[in-house]
Amino acid sequence: MTQDPLPITRIPRTGLPPHAVVVGDPARAAAVAALLDGAQEVSYHREYRVFSGSWKGLPVVVASHGVGGPGAILLFQELADAGVRTILRFGTAGAMRPGIRDGDLVIAEAAVRDDGVTQQLLPPEYPAVAAPEAVLALQRAAREQGARHHRGFVWTRAAFRPGLIPLASYDGAGLAAIEMELSALFITASLRGLTAGGVLVIDGVNADELVDEDAPFSTGGYNPHREVVAAGVERGSVVSLEALRLLAEGEAQ
Repeated sequence: MTQDPLPITRIPRTGLPPHAVVVGDPARAAAVAALLDGAQEVSYHREYRVFSGSWKGLPVVVASHGVGGPGAILLFQELADAGVRTILRFGTAGAMRPGIRDGDLVIAEAAVRDDGVTQQLLPPEYPAVAAPEAVLALQRAAREQGARHHRGFVWTRAAFRPGLIPLASYDGAGLAAIEMELSALFITASLRGLTAGGVLVIDGVNADELVDEDAPFSTGGYNPHREVVAAGVERGSVVSLEALRLLAEGEAQ
């Protein structure tokens, strides 16, 4: 790989594989990379930690983007600059509707653009949608791994914690989960001609009325450090990498 780095993330301008999994936490990037053969750290600057390796023979990138759309979109843009053409985001999220449990996976079909950055790139009416082939690859990978999963729309929201404005904007709209970066990825993909998708592990609940600690397999309040979430993250890591492989297989046909 060339040693001439891109300015924000400090990743190489050329030489990266075209398929990538992106996550928020640099430590999670290292954990996902540990599943790869021949994993090596490519760069680590600010929140952007980048690895390369191979999954079942497919060269892949694993990279972290930090918290929030404005910073994450810089990674997505520079990955595209470096030649990455397929990006799957693997993250965590809060449940938005009953029946979605802690540790479950949510495969995003589209995202509400409340991310704090894409409104400055495209008009708000422009949709943020996943590539259909990415949705199907993630769903197939989840089924093959025996991972409990759901498909649906998600709410990408810039503010992590609520303020004086209540989180009631989309009550009754059937959203599956709330997170902070997916719509920025989907808009980048539309602008740059990328294939993009996202799968999220539920680590809590957004709406208090969904919390039922006494129910079996309940979704509890926000605590991402529980065993049920860790198990979901392990499953989601494999699902994300396997979905990349399925997408690459489809491209080769």
